[in-house]
Amino acid sequence: MWLVFCIFDHLLNCRHINFHPYLQLFYNMQHNNLFKHPLLAAVILFLGFWSIPSFSFAQDDLRVEPPSWWAGMKHNKLQLLVHGKDITAMKAVIKYPGITLESQESVENPNYLFLNLLLDQKLKPGSFDITLTVNGKKTYSYRYEIKQRDAGSASRQGFTPADVVYLLMPDRFANGDPANDSMPGMLEKPDRSKPLGRHGGDIAGIRKHLDYIKELGVTTIWPNPLLENNNKAASYHGYAITDFYRVDPRFGTNADYRALVDEAHGKDLKVIMDMVFNHCGLNHWFINDLPMKSWIHQFPEYTRSNFRAESITDIYAAETDRNLMLQGWFDTNMPDLDQRNPYLREYLIQNSIWWVEFAALDGIRLDTQPYPYKEMMAEWSKRIFMEYPNFNLVGEAWMQRESMTAYYQKDAIVGDGYNSGVPSVTDFPLYNAMTRAFTENESWDEGMARLYYVLSQDFLYANPNYLLTFLDNHDLNRYYNSIGRDLQALKMATAFLLTTRGTPQIYYGTELLMDGNSGVSHGDIRKDFPGGWPGDTLNAFTPQGRNAGQNEAFDYMQKLLNWRKNNAALTHGKLKHFVPADGVYVYFRTAGEQSVMVVINRNTKDKVLNMSRFAEGTAGYTAGLDVVNGNSVVLGAEMNFPARTATVYELKK
Repeated sequence: MWLVFCIFDHLLNCRHINFHPYLQLFYNMQHNNLFKHPLLAAVILFLGFWSIPSFSFAQDDLRVEPPSWWAGMKHNKLQLLVHGKDITAMKAVIKYPGITLESQESVENPNYLFLNLLLDQKLKPGSFDITLTVNGKKTYSYRYEIKQRDAGSASRQGFTPADVVYLLMPDRFANGDPANDSMPGMLEKPDRSKPLGRHGGDIAGIRKHLDYIKELGVTTIWPNPLLENNNKAASYHGYAITDFYRVDPRFGTNADYRALVDEAHGKDLKVIMDMVFNHCGLNHWFINDLPMKSWIHQFPEYTRSNFRAESITDIYAAETDRNLMLQGWFDTNMPDLDQRNPYLREYLIQNSIWWVEFAALDGIRLDTQPYPYKEMMAEWSKRIFMEYPNFNLVGEAWMQRESMTAYYQKDAIVGDGYNSGVPSVTDFPLYNAMTRAFTENESWDEGMARLYYVLSQDFLYANPNYLLTFLDNHDLNRYYNSIGRDLQALKMATAFLLTTRGTPQIYYGTELLMDGNSGVSHGDIRKDFPGGWPGDTLNAFTPQGRNAGQNEAFDYMQKLLNWRKNNAALTHGKLKHFVPADGVYVYFRTAGEQSVMVVINRNTKDKVLNMSRFAEGTAGYTAGLDVVNGNSVVLGAEMNFPARTATVYELKK
C-alpha cells in the first residue's frame, strides 16, 4: 500500500495532471494521517481506478498551430498541427457549426497529430474545444478561436512600383523599450559592445520613429524578421527562427507588431514582413522534437549548402550539385527544412496567411528564394493570391545574371515551364552595375555603360518595373563604403535609383552616409542608428544631430523621394534611354503627358550636349523644372550639364 501511495504522491504533485476526486481523496487521507483502516483505503482506491476517466491535461500542455484562424477564407481547408505528450493514438473531437473534422493523421513521432478540417463558407466566428480522448474519455482539451476577418482584408493593396521600401534591422534601428532588452527564457543577453550581439532595438523603437521614416519620403517599411530567435548567440538578425508564430519578446509582442502596422497605416506607410522558408533556428521547438525524419534534411555529419543557386536553373547541372544546394544547411545553427514534406509545406503556407491576416500586412519578402524547393514556393504564392489578389511578394533571388534572376519572377518565359507566381524579385544584376558605374573610368563596357547593358536585357523579365532595386542591404557592403565615401557619387546613384524603372529600396542609414564593410563582419554593415538608444551622444533622427555631409545626403534623397510619390512618369511610366557617350547617360520616363528627363554627367567637367540627339524624348516640350534646385530652364539646341551631377528635369510644354 505504501508503494502505491508513493507513486500517487509523485503523480498528484505533477503540475498539469488533474485526477479524479476519488484518487485525490486517497492522497489527502494519507497526508492527513487518516489512513488507519486498510479496508477503507482499498475501497477508495478501487473506486478511484474503476471510475477514473483518464489523465486530464491543461491548455498549455497542447501546442496547436496555427493558434487561431478566420472565417471567410477562400481556401476551405485547415491543417492543425497538434503537439502533446503521447497523443498519437488519441481521438480528436471537434463540435462546431461549419467545421468538419475530415481526418486525423499520426506520424512517426507519437507526440504529434495533424487534424484536417473542412471549413464551410458560412462558418461564423466563435470558439470551440479541440478534445483528445482515449476510450471516449477526455484527456486533452484546447480552446480554439475562429476570428472575424478585418473589413477589406481580401482586397488589400500590396506594395507597387509607386512605392519606395525602407529596409531596417530592428535590433539596430532604435531601442524604444529598454525594459525588454533581457527577457526571461531568452538565451542571449544584450551586449551592445559586440558587433554580432543583441543591441536592444525593438518594435517600440520603430514606432517611435515612424515620423522620421515618413518625412524621409519612403512609403513602405521592411523590417528584417521579428519572430523569436531564441538561440545562444548571434541571431539578432532574425533569420534563425525558433517559433514561427511568436514575435521575439526582446522586440515586443504579437500585439505590438499589429500595433506597429496599424500605426504605420495611419501614416500612409505600408509594411512588408520578412519570411523564411528554407531554414529555421536550431533551437526551434519542433527541431527539438521532430515530427518525422523528413521534416528537415539530415546527413551523417554536418553538411553545408554549396550556395550554387545557378544549379537550379542549369539544365546540365549534376543532381549531386543541385541536391547539395537545396538540402545542405545554411549554417550549423540553421537546420534546412524539407518543403517536399506535405505536412511541413502546409504548415509554412498557413503560417504566411496567418501573419498576413493577423498583422494586416501589405507584402512579404521571401528570404533566399532559390533555396526552398521551387514547386512548394509556387504553391505558396498561388495560395497567397487566392486570399489576397492585390497583394505583393518579393523574392530574394540573389543571382548574378539577368536571365537567372528573370526565372524567379512571375510569368517568366522559361523552357521548363516553371512559374514562381512571385511578382517581384531582387535585381542583383543592376546592384552589381551600380556599385561600379559611378566610380570607375568610362569605357565601352564600364562606367555608365554598365547601367545600359543591364537595362537593355529587360526583355528577359515579365515585368521589369516590379524588380526591387537597391544600392545596398543588410548582406552587402554599405554603398557609401563601396564608392570610396564619395558623396557626389552617392547622389548620382541615388538619383538613378529613384528615377529608373523598378521598385526602389533604401537601406536604413544610407541617407546618413552610414559606412561599413561586409568583409570586416556583418556587424560592420549593421551598425546602430545614431540616436536610437537612450544616452546616444548624437541623434541623427534630427537635422541638428547630423553633420553637414549627412544633411546634404539626407536632404537630397528626401527631395527626390517626396517628389517621386506624385510623379506618374516615375511610378508607372515607360523608360526610354540613349546609349551612354563620353561619360553621359540620358534617359526619359513618360506616362501620358507627364515626362521626366535625367542626365547623368560622370565627367569631372561640365558637359555641353547637342539636344537634337534626344529629340525622341523632348519632342513637344519646351522647358524643364530642375527638381533638385527648383530652377526652370528652356530646352535649347545645346544645353550645359554640370560635372559629376545627375540633373533631373520635369518637362513642361
